[in-house]
Amino acid sequence: MSDRRQRESLDGALIPGMRLLRDQPWKSAALAGLGGALTIACLAALTMSGGFALFIPPFGASCVLVFALPASPLAQPRNVIGGYLVTAASGLLACAAFGPGITAASIGVGLGISAMILTRTVHPPAGANPLVVLASLATPSFLVMPVLVGSAIIVGAAALYHRLVTGHAYPARP
Repeated sequence: MSDRRQRESLDGALIPGMRLLRDQPWKSAALAGLGGALTIACLAALTMSGGFALFIPPFGASCVLVFALPASPLAQPRNVIGGYLVTAASGLLACAAFGPGITAASIGVGLGISAMILTRTVHPPAGANPLVVLASLATPSFLVMPVLVGSAIIVGAAALYHRLVTGHAYPARP
């Protein structure tokens, strides 16, 4: 990649939001990290005190996208919530069809990727969901708690945080 093309990709032409990170790296990094930390703390507190299972590892990676790159198409609410729902369903289907194991894990991830592409809900952190389903031997209620409720909390927290703290438009306006 040429130097010019690389600069353009870092300035937001190919990766939305990267210009801000380059122009104010310390401030942007601190604010993104704080937003992610507060959101994970909220999910953890609800899990620990309320008995709600809202704490799954891929949610940490989602916080990276919604707080560090809120303009990215991959960080938009449709992608976050929809991506988690379709990949969790993919994992549940694969586990039901093949039982827990390598075959179900492989097919669950592959099916999840295809489903996200077809539904225009690609959210890379959600690609781990079929593995979480298999590792936890999740039941269909996993679609609601933690997937739907947890991803909605992440999106809601990001919208509120960006409106009150960073001033970024989230969800991004087309």
